[in-house]
Amino acid sequence: MASKAISVGVGIPMMVVGALIALLWAPAEAELGETVEFVGSLIGILGVVFFISGLFYAKEAVLN
Repeated sequence: MASKAISVGVGIPMMVVGALIALLWAPAEAELGETVEFVGSLIGILGVVFFISGLFYAKEAVLN
C-alpha cells in the first residue's frame, strides 16, 4: 500500500526543485557553479529516494 503524501507531496517536488537548481541556477553562478549543481543533483536524488520509499510505505507491519 503506497503513501501518496510521501510520493507526490515530497518526492516529486524535490525532484523538480533539484532539477531546476542544477539546470537553471548552476550555469548562472560563476564561482560556485559546481557546488550549486552538486546540491541540486543531491536534492533530486533524495527526491527519487523519497518517491520510491513512499511507494513501499505501509502503516501496518506486514506479517506472513
